Amino acid sequence: MPVVIQRQIVLPWEQVLRIAYNSIRVRFTRCLITTLTLVLAVSFVSYTWSTYAILNSLWPHASNSLQDRILSSGFEISAGRFGSNPKDLWLALLSLLVCVVGIVNAQLMAVTERYREIGTFKCLGALNSFVVRIFVVEALYQGLVGGIAGSLVGILISTLSLAAKFGPGIFSYWPAMAMATTFGWSCTLAVVLSLLGVIYPAIEAARMPPAIALRNEE
Repeated sequence: MPVVIQRQIVLPWEQVLRIAYNSIRVRFTRCLITTLTLVLAVSFVSYTWSTYAILNSLWPHASNSLQDRILSSGFEISAGRFGSNPKDLWLALLSLLVCVVGIVNAQLMAVTERYREIGTFKCLGALNSFVVRIFVVEALYQGLVGGIAGSLVGILISTLSLAAKFGPGIFSYWPAMAMATTFGWSCTLAVVLSLLGVIYPAIEAARMPPAIALRNEE
């Protein structure tokens, strides 16, 4: 009698989102640490970008004395604009690298803690892609939260610090559009960092044989 192969049933994305959300809620402390790592890295980048955006908006309207104060504060101008110097770029890259390494380490620990959960999914017929999707969705959640928080923190600190140095007059030339762009790019950066940090742990979790996963004690 010929074997009839039934159509494979794939869980919808709504189920993946729900499982990922519940997983974050159960492991809230570990997820919070990972998110705070993103917040610190992204806030530094956002702070740098927003600082230069404010200075570029303020500079054409600043008096000579204020321009002298800006330059004496250590900010460098080139071709009439402020921008990142090699030192800023190096510090930013270093902070982002440390962030990704921290996320990879946290996600690998999460895989170790979830041996039985992963094994149960796979014994119930979950494909490797399903396991990967769970980790990716969790990373998206953390990336979005970390990006939003980090962007806002960086913009707020840069605005307040420049106001303390050069006076409240900077609010008259506060570049709303440039800040919106900084916010968007910072959030995107956080999501990308979170996804980069989860790729290897997610693949390792998906490749885990169900029998080995279930044999491990939590």
